[in-house]
Amino acid sequence: MKIFNTLTMQKEEFRPLEENKVKIYACGPTVYNYFHLGNARPFIIFDTLRRYFEYRGYEVKFVQNFTDIDDKMIKRANEEGITVRELADRFIKEYYTDAKGLGVKEADVHPRATDVIPQIIKMCETLIDKGFAYEKNGDVYFETKKFKSYGKLSHQPLEDLEAGARINVNEDKKDPMDFAVWKAKKEGEPAWESPWGEGRPGWHIECSAMVNEYLGKTIDIHCGGKDLSFPHHENEIAQSEAANGVPFANYWMHNGYINIDNRKMSKSLGNFFTVRDLAEKFPYDVLRFFMLSAHYRSPINFSDELLEQAKTGLGRIVNCIKNLEFLQDKVEDAPIRAEQQSALDGYREKFIGAMDDDLNTAEAIGIIFELVRDVNTETKENATKGYVDAAYSLLKELTGVLNIAREEEASDVDVSLIEAKIEERRQAKKEKNFARADEIRAELLAMGIVIEDTREGVKWHKAD
Repeated sequence: MKIFNTLTMQKEEFRPLEENKVKIYACGPTVYNYFHLGNARPFIIFDTLRRYFEYRGYEVKFVQNFTDIDDKMIKRANEEGITVRELADRFIKEYYTDAKGLGVKEADVHPRATDVIPQIIKMCETLIDKGFAYEKNGDVYFETKKFKSYGKLSHQPLEDLEAGARINVNEDKKDPMDFAVWKAKKEGEPAWESPWGEGRPGWHIECSAMVNEYLGKTIDIHCGGKDLSFPHHENEIAQSEAANGVPFANYWMHNGYINIDNRKMSKSLGNFFTVRDLAEKFPYDVLRFFMLSAHYRSPINFSDELLEQAKTGLGRIVNCIKNLEFLQDKVEDAPIRAEQQSALDGYREKFIGAMDDDLNTAEAIGIIFELVRDVNTETKENATKGYVDAAYSLLKELTGVLNIAREEEASDVDVSLIEAKIEERRQAKKEKNFARADEIRAELLAMGIVIEDTREGVKWHKAD
């Protein structure tokens, strides 16, 4: 597998630290609100990365954090008159609701920043002892000029980064580019005891401490949105490598931005959407399919029209799978022909080739569409049970890697009721009670179920 490594700005053959094992750290949400569309993209992309490694036989350890202490959280908690902990608990629960809807698996570890306060303090002490950090008035700052390779992820020298950065003036800093790894307590803020007085961690240090605690000093892949590459990931590298003296992550993966109707998503433009809001208009599985329909490093344009197209495209795949399920006990009980098996095997190879090429989900979905087209043609002409079973198995395998065309929740569709109504309709037609048959079709449609009469029998699917 080849991965585009932001650190080297080129595709590289993936070579894990340990054979057949992968350690991945993904930056998670700050839990002061429902997560937005921009957050959803890395959650979906790197969930797919994890699933693909597992599909290829790797043992994956996947860690994704929750930032549960920062300025935004403190501000909102104070506005609501609740504790920061209560705010975090609420929106971590809401995260799991939306993540499950999007088909994102829970991480092996979902640590909170407040879970690793002792480890953060220890890392700050190490940085001070090694001469990379200093304390002033209860704050601890990382001294960027002491870390000679600062800027290696951004591919810019420190002077250029300093010139282009928006820096808050702080007289306690030795240099404007120095950043806080520990912050002294302010009125109305949660705080923890430390060697420098009561305070709380800076944003960047939490991820370094969590990587150390749950994955080790060096990991295979660190990933997140492109907007995190500087300063967050740059600072993670600096403080981790300064403290530990070894490389932090061998591969860095960053997904591209999301544009809304060809304009960059931002709160100031009023084109900022939470996933929870969008899920009221479009099913979660359509949002996931849409995100995977573009290469993860490319910008992706979001609009209602494009979501409708994604819904139609996903429907084609789902309908093909349902058609194969329907045909399994209705076609000739004969084995698959050699050329049919060869064609199906070819689709698997092409799918793996696409995914091996820097997780090219867009090409992989294109290959699934080609497979769907050929399966639809083959089942119309000369389907056998051997072919239907093999095609069904392959489609479930490939869509399963991407976790698209997922099984409907059991509570979502009452299959036994639908099948009972279809049988009642069949009996009504047999008795030439066509008025009742039409009524049953209308009842099913009101339930969101479309039925189709075919030569093999009645097929049904959920309405688009």
